Amino acid sequence: MRAAVYWAPEAADPLHALGSAWLGRDAETGAACAQPDGLAEITADPRGYGLHATLKPPFHLAQSWFALRDAVASLAARMPAFALPPLAVRDLKGFLALRETAPCPALHALADACVAELDAHRAAPSEAELERRRRAKLSARQEAHLQAWGYPYVFEDWQFHVTLTRRLNDVARAAIMPRAIAHFEAVAATPRLVTELCLFTQAAPGAPFLIAERMALKGLA
Repeated sequence: MRAAVYWAPEAADPLHALGSAWLGRDAETGAACAQPDGLAEITADPRGYGLHATLKPPFHLAQSWFALRDAVASLAARMPAFALPPLAVRDLKGFLALRETAPCPALHALADACVAELDAHRAAPSEAELERRRRAKLSARQEAHLQAWGYPYVFEDWQFHVTLTRRLNDVARAAIMPRAIAHFEAVAATPRLVTELCLFTQAAPGAPFLIAERMALKGLA
């Protein structure tokens, strides 16, 4: 099993239903969703992970599930809820993703806390996993992050993004971008609060990630 700590829209947020339809799967229930035509192939990879933005990337457990759950609940209890800037569809190195439209220091602080404070629960990655990450031609700092935290894109190299497609070539991106904007624009731009940490699990290699539990942020602002 692998676990991850993600941001995901609240279950009642229209963005949850809209994003689940775009990807073709609801990570809350595991159910398949009716999907707009022509998206099945280009959304196959993000479909497996579910609609989310990564805070603590997927990892194998070094301790028990219950220890991890308690640690995530404890962290959530100390972190305050905060406003998330409006989101918009953006091109992120060839992928289409929902990105924040203004800086959000509280969002970065939450991601940093998840990476650092939950790391005792992460088992060390295998050499094969490390080499797979290194194929992306990491910078020296990203290599140091990979060795220290098991993932290169943390802290200064972290970017909030809700992945909507696989990497697209220029032609495909030009065709899909207007559809993604039309699908998400009104709902993504709606003001919302970040009120939860979402603990996701993957039961076995290749299995889809599911939301195992939502932990409310209860800290004082």
